[in-house]
Amino acid sequence: MSRLTTMAVRVNGTLREFIAAKTGEHGAYENISEYVRDLIRRDKERSEREAHDRLKAELVSAFAAPDESYHPLSAAEVIARNKA
Repeated sequence: MSRLTTMAVRVNGTLREFIAAKTGEHGAYENISEYVRDLIRRDKERSEREAHDRLKAELVSAFAAPDESYHPLSAAEVIARNKA
């Protein structure tokens, strides 16, 4: 079961006008809450995509490295290295 949280955000001037144009009868969103939830979802997706892209770049680099650059590590060595 999901928990709802109410948050207050203050905007004025051009931001308020921009939000008003995006919501309501003539906007793409029914209300401000729907608009903000969509913005948060998109930002979450962007963050996840960026993390995936960083991981992919690391893997591409690792697989392109010559075999001589690899050396075996124990699990304890990996954990110690990652803690540092």
